[in-house]
Amino acid sequence: MRVWMMTGLICVMTLSGWAADETAEVRDSVVKIFATYRGPDFARPWTKQAPQELSGTGFVIAGDRILTNAHVVELSTRIYVQPPNSADKLRAEVIGISQEMDLALLELKKVSDREEFHANHPVLELSDALPKIGATVQAIGYPVGGEQVSITEGVVSRIEYTEYNMDARGLRVQVDAALNHGNSGGPVILDGKVCGVVFSGVEYAENIGYVIPAEEVKMFLRDIEDGEYDGPPRLHEARFQTCENDALRAFLGLSREQTGIVYTRPPEDSKQPLVEWDLLDRIGEYDIDNAGMVTRDDGLRLHWRYFIRELAEDGMVPVTVIRDGESIDLEIVVTSHRDELVPFIGNAYPEYFIAGPMIFTPVRREHFMNLYLGYGIIDGSPVGLHINEERKMPGQEYVVLAATFLPHAITKGYEVFGNPTLKSVNGIDIDSVSHLVEVLRDNEEETLMFEFFDRSQESLIFDAEELLESTEEVLEDNSIRRQGSDRFLKIWEN
Repeated sequence: MRVWMMTGLICVMTLSGWAADETAEVRDSVVKIFATYRGPDFARPWTKQAPQELSGTGFVIAGDRILTNAHVVELSTRIYVQPPNSADKLRAEVIGISQEMDLALLELKKVSDREEFHANHPVLELSDALPKIGATVQAIGYPVGGEQVSITEGVVSRIEYTEYNMDARGLRVQVDAALNHGNSGGPVILDGKVCGVVFSGVEYAENIGYVIPAEEVKMFLRDIEDGEYDGPPRLHEARFQTCENDALRAFLGLSREQTGIVYTRPPEDSKQPLVEWDLLDRIGEYDIDNAGMVTRDDGLRLHWRYFIRELAEDGMVPVTVIRDGESIDLEIVVTSHRDELVPFIGNAYPEYFIAGPMIFTPVRREHFMNLYLGYGIIDGSPVGLHINEERKMPGQEYVVLAATFLPHAITKGYEVFGNPTLKSVNGIDIDSVSHLVEVLRDNEEETLMFEFFDRSQESLIFDAEELLESTEEVLEDNSIRRQGSDRFLKIWEN
C-alpha cells in the first residue's frame, strides 16, 4: 500500500449539519500556499535540482502564524501566501518545521503585510480532544486549478499510533473523506475547531485520507518555541518482540495472566536497566498486552510507546517488568535528541568538499538511500551495518565519494565504482569530512593515497601537488563556484 503526500486537489462533497455562516467564518482563515521547491542533488552537491512549483493549504493560528505541512514548504526558495477571496500573494518564510511530523509554521515576511492580514483573518482554535471514531468532520482546502476554497466531509474511521517520517511516530487519524492530491496542510474541522491537519492519502485506494490530530500539532508548537524542533522523548536502541507465541511464553515461565512484550538483543553499550528476556508488563499504570498494545479507558487501543511522552519526566519513564517470575519496578531512559552517526539531512542540502576530481560528502540517511543503497551493504561499506548507531566521538561521520570523477587527466587509468566510502588517506583513518580536509591541508608527503572500504574500489594514488593544482582547473571547467561548504572551507583556509 503506497502512501502519498497531497499537494493538489480535494473534491467537493455535500455537507450536513454545518451552518453556512460557520463555514464562512472558518474559510476566512484558510489560505492557499505557493512554494518553489529546490530539491538536493546528491551527485552534484554544490547545486540544486530544477525548481518545481507546488501549492498547498494553510490556516491561521495564534501568534500571527500560519500552519501547514512541512512537505508543502520544505527546501523552498520562495513561499507565498494567498489570502481567501484575494489575488494578492504575500511573501512568507518558515520559522519552524518538523519534517518528521510533516508540520511547518510560517510567518509573513513584511510586518505591514502581517498586521493587515491578521487583522482581517481570525485565528482557528485547536481542539483539546481527539475526535471520536465515527465522528463527522470537514476538510477545507484549495484545489490545484481552481481559485475557490473546497470542502469535503467524511467520517473518522481509525486512530492509531504509527510511523510518520524519519523514524518518528505519532498519532494518526484516518478519515473516509475523498482526499486526493492536494489540500495538504488544510484544517479538518469538528464542532467549529481544528481537530487535525490533512497530510496524506493512499494511492490506488478510495476514500482513505490521513490527518495529523490537534494533539500532535500542539506538541509541535510547544517544541519549536525555542526555535528548534527536538521531537518528543523516545526510547532508542531497545529491541522488543511480542509475547504471543506459546513456546516463548513457556520458555519465560509466564502464566496466562502475565502479559507484555519481551526485551531482546540489548546493545553492548545500553544505558537501560533492562536485561535480556525481561517482560515489559506495564508502562506507568497502563497494562501492556502480548501484542504491545494498551487499551485506554475511552476504548482507544494504542501502541505502548505512545505513553512514553505522557509519562516522561527528566528523561525517565516508570515501567514494571517481570524478570525470572518476579515483578520489578524500573525507570527506563528516554531522550528527544540522539547523536546519530548517519542522521537525516532534513530541511538542508548536502555538504561537500572537492579535492582535484573527487567530490567528498558526509553520508546522510537520504544520501545513503539515493546513492548506494544495496551497493554499500553488499560490497563492504560499513554504512549499512552501522546506520542506526550513535556517534562514538563528536563530529564522527562516514565520508563518501558523491559521484564519479569530475573530468581531468589526473584520473588516467582510474575508475570509481558506485559511491565508495573513504577509509583512509596515507594510512590515516578518516572519521569525518572535516578530518579529511585537515589531513589534506597538513599533508607533507609527495603522494596521497586514498583507500576505501568497498572491496571493488581500487586504491587511488595521486601526486599530492598535482592533485591540489588540478582542483582549480576542475572547478573552472565545471563552473563550480566554491570548492566546498562553509564549514570545510574554514578548515581548509585556516
